Amino acid sequence: MKLGISLGYSGRNITVPVDLIKEAEAMGCDSVWSAEAYGSDALTPLAWIGAHTSKIKLATGIIQLSARTPAATAMAAMTLDQMSGGRMILGLGVSGPQVVEGWYGMPYKRPLGRMREYIGIMRDIFKREEPVALDGKHYQLPYHGEGAVGLGKPLKSILHGRADIPIVVGAEGPKNIEQTAEIADGWLAMLLSPLHFDRVYREKLESGFAKAGGGKSIEDFGIYVAQPIIPGKDIDACRDQVRPYLALYIGGMGAKDQNFHKNAIDRYGYQDATEGIQNLYLAGKKNEAAAAIPTDLIDQLALLGPKEHMRDQLQSWKALNIDFTMLVGLDARQPERQLSVIRDLSEML
Repeated sequence: MKLGISLGYSGRNITVPVDLIKEAEAMGCDSVWSAEAYGSDALTPLAWIGAHTSKIKLATGIIQLSARTPAATAMAAMTLDQMSGGRMILGLGVSGPQVVEGWYGMPYKRPLGRMREYIGIMRDIFKREEPVALDGKHYQLPYHGEGAVGLGKPLKSILHGRADIPIVVGAEGPKNIEQTAEIADGWLAMLLSPLHFDRVYREKLESGFAKAGGGKSIEDFGIYVAQPIIPGKDIDACRDQVRPYLALYIGGMGAKDQNFHKNAIDRYGYQDATEGIQNLYLAGKKNEAAAAIPTDLIDQLALLGPKEHMRDQLQSWKALNIDFTMLVGLDARQPERQLSVIRDLSEML
């Protein structure tokens, strides 16, 4: 297991803790991940970080498909990869209908089909074997739909980039995870329980690898896990810090009938609990929703408490005999505390 660091989303103001990231890099952290929602973008902070570091991988966690065309995303990835000396990891995700249709003004339908075509176009751009052309259901290169003037022609990137820039997909649903295993180089997972990995996820991953062919397997597939990590002597106080986060994702993310995060928890067997949490949250009773989260679920979805408890939790991950990169969320307001978390986890691993 390796460690990465996650910047999350920027709020009112952008804060990029460069000094903290440089120290984490010196400790051996594998990668740094920058996200986007409907504020700051994921790429610009990585360019800034890349200019101040030399080894740590620069990952988008995640770029939203609807924000950019496949060619625009490929251009940005190739540019950042080349300027950083080959450190780019391209994380992609479809986001949800609220953001896609509400923020980007794009249709959300058929997200899996869009992802498949999107990645296919980018891989063709990276390889530069021939001018890129696709007459897909979602993307056409050259474009020939409404408003086209008919003068477009297939083009090949004039930038000679790395042909195998790794592509990682943020996925939660079974079909999405299976497709990710088939067409991507890695999977960015959240709300992932090691106790349910074999039952819920392994079969879908293996099915995707089989569809890909060529001997693809979990041994050469990157799995990046975004887990809340809350160390502290009082384990119940640590759990209480995680409760609002889980209540938001289970109860308040997406629509009542289309919440991918809630669905992921339901597959672990907690549907009765999540129904109550969601009802409380949507009724404005956020504190009650947080209090209703089962303690055993918190312990599956977060590393927390004293070092001894965290070490025991990590044994559940190690028992799976799979390579993971665990992402530690960074908080620029508490740099010493965050560096201490990275240092302690490095020792445990």
